[in-house]
Amino acid sequence: MPGGVRRLTSEVIDPAARVRHAGAMTDTTIIADTVLAAWNEPDPRRRAELVARVWAPDGRLVDPPADAQGHAAISGLHAALQEQFAGHRFRRASGVDAHHDGLRYAWELVAPDGTVALAGLDVGELDAAGRLRRITGFFGELPDAEAQRPG
Repeated sequence: MPGGVRRLTSEVIDPAARVRHAGAMTDTTIIADTVLAAWNEPDPRRRAELVARVWAPDGRLVDPPADAQGHAAISGLHAALQEQFAGHRFRRASGVDAHHDGLRYAWELVAPDGTVALAGLDVGELDAAGRLRRITGFFGELPDAEAQRPG
């Protein structure tokens, strides 16, 4: 039993470990950075290429105000956000945490003056080919646990 715990612990904390799919390694940092680059890309053709690079064809992006499925819809959501927040840019605000077929990372939407307009967390799921099946985005800080305890 102790040997199993030691083995599991070393696998969990190994910083070189990546999400494994069908025997291949997937660099989740590149996936996260490409997702954010697509949000920032103003050229529709280049943005579509970035989306196609990391998203499964039927991938789904779910954020509090939006739900888009498929490459064209995801790219269209990016274009709409760029219109609404002209001059703003996304940047990754944390490392990428990954295990099995999941990943998560924090991001910030930065205004032209450098202030953070919005911060959040993306939680993603990869398919067997290592492409995004789904990202669920959350905005803002996590709720306070004390405020949500009954009684």
